[in-house]
Amino acid sequence: MNIIVQSIRFDADRKLIKFIQKKVNKLDLFFDQIIDGECYLKLENVEDEANKITEFKLNIPGSQLFAKAQAKSFEEATDLAVESLRRQINKHKTKTRTKASNHKALLSLIDERVA
Repeated sequence: MNIIVQSIRFDADRKLIKFIQKKVNKLDLFFDQIIDGECYLKLENVEDEANKITEFKLNIPGSQLFAKAQAKSFEEATDLAVESLRRQINKHKTKTRTKASNHKALLSLIDERVA
């Protein structure tokens, strides 16, 4: 999957970008129809230690998934955001399967009435 990583207010090193790419590629195990994605890494100017924010936008057929996490490190924020995306993917798959099975049930009822 193609993901674009953009760091805001700092320069991300290659190690962090590879870590993010590796984590996002694991989402392909759950849903293989992910088109592409964007990752935004931000540093907030606050007193709190948890000033690192990771945001993801994933494009899937017919929808877009978004997750945002804030933590003490970008790796931790990435883990939290990817886990959120995994839950959203599972929810999306459940909804589409339910719609498809309801559609099949309606078609079989119509076929029975016609015959």
